Amino acid sequence: MRRPVAAAAVLAGLLTIVGGAMGLTRLTSHSGDVARPLAKPSPAPHGLVAAPQVARSARQVARPVALTIPAIGVRTVLETLGRTPQGTLQVPVNTTEAGWYTGGPRPGEIGSSIIVGHIDSTQGPGVFFRLRLLRPGELVYVRRSDRTLVVFRVYAERMYPKNLFPTEQVYGPTPDAELHLITCGGAFDQATGSYLSNVVVYATQISVHRARHHHHARRHGHHPRARHS
Repeated sequence: MRRPVAAAAVLAGLLTIVGGAMGLTRLTSHSGDVARPLAKPSPAPHGLVAAPQVARSARQVARPVALTIPAIGVRTVLETLGRTPQGTLQVPVNTTEAGWYTGGPRPGEIGSSIIVGHIDSTQGPGVFFRLRLLRPGELVYVRRSDRTLVVFRVYAERMYPKNLFPTEQVYGPTPDAELHLITCGGAFDQATGSYLSNVVVYATQISVHRARHHHHARRHGHHPRARHS
């Protein structure tokens, strides 16, 4: 697990986990109402595809290491995110990388697996800048450390005001293996340096055939600082 970012870069996207609603807050600069240009689709990754886990299985699967969303051009390694001493979720150090919350199920385990990412920064779009463009039926791929590939199909995309964030729905138990992707959205409040809403994409694990080759997500070398952090 990475340590929290220094004070100059830590408030860019905190998820409140204690004392009420839990949503992604203060995640950088541009207004969420700005139209998102369509990304050039990227190829789907290849690898050993993981079958959905049975509900009664207690076996822990391998940890997630990379995320690919071809429909919106996302290809990123995954940071590990825990909680800060204040009870909030650590945010990704790099605005061009997403992070997986280690306090929830691993992708492919029964329950709600959580991956969060920045929408933008002072340097431009973040890893989840186009998250709102995802539509039901589009696929999300998570690579695990054992080189297996977990495939999820999007079934919903929602935007919630932060004061009405549905904590139990987003983080609570589910009967199947689900992946919930979270970023900020809606209008940007210049006075508070925070977006007023959160975007959540819901996806459920599916089974697909086995692939033959392995590719790895590229790690970005540049680490732009999130605005108002």
